[in-house]
Amino acid sequence: MNRRKLVGAALAVPLVVTLAGLVAPSAANAQQALSGKTVEFNVLAADGASVESAEAAVRAAGGTVVTSNKAAGLITATAPENGFTARLAGSRAVDTAARSKSIGQSPRGDKAAKTKAVEQEGRSAKAGKKKSPKATTAGLDPLDSLAWGLTAVRSDLARTKQAGDKRVKVGILDTGVDASHPDVAPNFDRALSRNFTRDIPFDENGEVVDGPCEYRGCVDPADVDNGGHGTHVAGTIAAAADGFGISGVAPGVSIVNIRGGQDSGYFFLQPVVDAMTYAGDAGIDVVNMSFYVDPWLYNCANNPADSPEQRAEQRLIVRSINRAMEYAHRKGVSQIVSLGNGHMDLGNPLPDSSSPDYPAGTAYPRTIDNATCFSLPIEGPHAIGVSAYGPSQAKADYSNYGTERISVSAPGGYFRDGLGTDWYRTNENLILSTYPRNVALTEGAIDEAGNITPDGEALGVQKACKADGTCGYYQYLQGTSMASPHASGVAALIVSQYGDYTRTGVSLSPDKVKRVLEGTAAEIACPTPRTVDYTPIGRPAEFNATCTGTPSFNSFYGHGSVDAWNAVTNGRKFLK
Repeated sequence: MNRRKLVGAALAVPLVVTLAGLVAPSAANAQQALSGKTVEFNVLAADGASVESAEAAVRAAGGTVVTSNKAAGLITATAPENGFTARLAGSRAVDTAARSKSIGQSPRGDKAAKTKAVEQEGRSAKAGKKKSPKATTAGLDPLDSLAWGLTAVRSDLARTKQAGDKRVKVGILDTGVDASHPDVAPNFDRALSRNFTRDIPFDENGEVVDGPCEYRGCVDPADVDNGGHGTHVAGTIAAAADGFGISGVAPGVSIVNIRGGQDSGYFFLQPVVDAMTYAGDAGIDVVNMSFYVDPWLYNCANNPADSPEQRAEQRLIVRSINRAMEYAHRKGVSQIVSLGNGHMDLGNPLPDSSSPDYPAGTAYPRTIDNATCFSLPIEGPHAIGVSAYGPSQAKADYSNYGTERISVSAPGGYFRDGLGTDWYRTNENLILSTYPRNVALTEGAIDEAGNITPDGEALGVQKACKADGTCGYYQYLQGTSMASPHASGVAALIVSQYGDYTRTGVSLSPDKVKRVLEGTAAEIACPTPRTVDYTPIGRPAEFNATCTGTPSFNSFYGHGSVDAWNAVTNGRKFLK
């Protein structure tokens, strides 16, 4: 596989320089006047510098430290908008400083882009090894007949041998997870779950972002999801198989909410980095990341359309995310990432007219240079990239592709699959998974009494109730955001089946997980003809895509579709 070298990638290294070694800003820079309103900045410690020395530099330059991440060396600080970065320029403790921007997705209310990761059509340390315990098994749940992705990845067979071990932890780095959902609750790890975000009612221009805060202090509990996306992802991975509702690919593993996204779907740099490094520190085995890091679709080192300040901001984002991903990998975290919904070959990116997407109205057109521009986290180190296909196994029209970043493929839903058949443009082509009741109510899919509304029925919303009156709701979505959780579920089964069990948990090297995931994938050949014309289904010609490669590895499917049954029965040979 052709893997291009990441520009500006920096390994997180032991930060050993003490405060006594701090070099203060030069006299000229220190005299820069500070002016303007107080805003937020991100400051990245230099390689080999301690975060404490970088914090001291921030304070010496007139800033206030808000929060710091020692693992990645990333600091969030406030300071007057003018003169602060110039004052920091002479400090050897600081790599880069830039005005902070939101990282993530479109504001709530834009139904076509509720989450950037989803195209919504139709719903438009070892303590002595011991022998692994006997694997748990599981059956299927009533609504699993509607979840074609489970059979596509052969989870229905895999669970007869290995349904997942509760000690295996899967982190959901997303908008949150609704722990009250009856299919999520049995597997939710409340003790390890964290929310690294703070709600933002409005942006600096008064535009609605998250809207009114639901909780005093504007920080949601770590068992809440007011966006819905994270709960859908969690259900696909590990909804419990208990004879009720729906089940996930790995119904016996644990779900950990490591929230890094806002209710609205925006992802800020500091929360994302904090969530990534926490995953490593908390012993999480697999993390699912179904988003991309913004405000830039692509973070470019020296794009001529960008100002010097914007270039510095993008370089800081690249270095920070890369450090965090390297840290998580060294700590044993397998990082599963959606390939993206831009219908493009990631090795030949299309022009970008969507960045920066925060605050609203600031985007402008940019030509993207493949060698120096990076979409993150999919183009970060150790990312296991996943593309999406539909129920006919056709590459979904929206799915990104390309041999540079793809690892495997998985069911993501494809509303327009099956042209000329009864399948075409039906909800059942999409991926059914868990839906928070509060979000269903806000979106008008159910009424106050919990009944599905006509709008909800049109969207295919499902409801299941227990004898005690507890009800769960389920919605159809599509996107590479729905594909990566299928792969994360299989990765969790791999850790459950082949991991080293100790008194403190389970572990398996991320590199071994990747080898098993790719080595046991079901090969899918390129279509004939290799160029797929999407114009008959109403897409513009820029959606047309050409598959390159062989059945064993190609740009549409990578090494093939993830295969849970093959992974748990034939994966051991890939561990060597």
